[in-house]
Amino acid sequence: MRMLNVILLALAGTATTAMAADIAMTPQQIKALGIQAAPLSGATAASGNLLPAQVAIPNKQIQVMSAPLAGMVERIEVASSQSVNAGQTLITLQSPDLAMLQRDYLQAQLQAQLANESLKRDSALYKDGIIPQSRYQTTRNNAAIQNAAASEKRQALKLAGMSDAAMRKLQSSGAISGRLDVSAPFAGVILEQMATPGQRVDLSTPLLKLAKLDPLWLEIQLPVDMAASVAPGSAVSVPAVQASGTVLSVGRNVLENNQTVLVRAEITSGAERLRPGQYVEARFATALAKNGAPAHWTVPNSAIVRQDKQVYVFVKTASGFRPQPVSIVSQTATSAVIKAPLKGNEAIVTQGAVAVKSAWQGVGAEGE
Repeated sequence: MRMLNVILLALAGTATTAMAADIAMTPQQIKALGIQAAPLSGATAASGNLLPAQVAIPNKQIQVMSAPLAGMVERIEVASSQSVNAGQTLITLQSPDLAMLQRDYLQAQLQAQLANESLKRDSALYKDGIIPQSRYQTTRNNAAIQNAAASEKRQALKLAGMSDAAMRKLQSSGAISGRLDVSAPFAGVILEQMATPGQRVDLSTPLLKLAKLDPLWLEIQLPVDMAASVAPGSAVSVPAVQASGTVLSVGRNVLENNQTVLVRAEITSGAERLRPGQYVEARFATALAKNGAPAHWTVPNSAIVRQDKQVYVFVKTASGFRPQPVSIVSQTATSAVIKAPLKGNEAIVTQGAVAVKSAWQGVGAEGE
């Protein structure tokens, strides 16, 4: 202890009285006082502590599978939380309406076929001068009408969920069936089952909710004081599961109950380790805001000192240390989020800040 006092006395004589001036220290003095400095970048650099966030599914990746026709749910092939492939059958319906649509389609196809044959025949007769032009035009118009009707019936079957292959089979065999398979439009996961076998459903009744879970969104509650340091494109991570992504948007509205703004980020790496609805803690990578506002940094509490109601950290310089005024945004038992005009390549005192402060203030100049 006596040795430390001697060192501090020596430092007090060399430290300048200007509060913002550098505090000169030799490497030997720094070692003797047990002062350690660590880079601000890396483990200590972040635009905040771990912040509360919730995992969400992007809207465009969610689709509700609904009944394309009224009928009865005959069979459900999948269950909630099950992964499915594109084109996989999810639900089978029995629908009298489908049988009627198939009948109408076959009739329209037959009428179109007869009209096309008549057009072919009358076209040849007209060229040979056997029939007048008016009859040829009437036959041609009728063929166009019948083909349009057949196209309309075909489109109705497609909207009902019938595939092209199934329609070709129907046309070749003529076998009408009221059974309809509802298939997955893309590979994903069943989020919710909203129908049960034997249930009678109307047109557009929700049956299943299907979603693609990669990428995912992260909805982060960011303190309004830190909003200036986060912008679209900023990096964000979920350290607990080693997931990461980038910020999509920063909300403009402030939530009155907790004075935060909603930041939405897209998780593109490690999304498979997250689950929709899950609450996690996220962290932003340090970056200066586009408007030049000071960035936010996470530092250990041992790096912080107070002097005349102002908070400081000590930045390592070539000759010693420089007191840097900072503002505390938030603080926990072990660390604090500070706001300061730092570049990110500085080293700050993380151990022995009290000794540096003593030298800065000239403590011991009048001691024993």
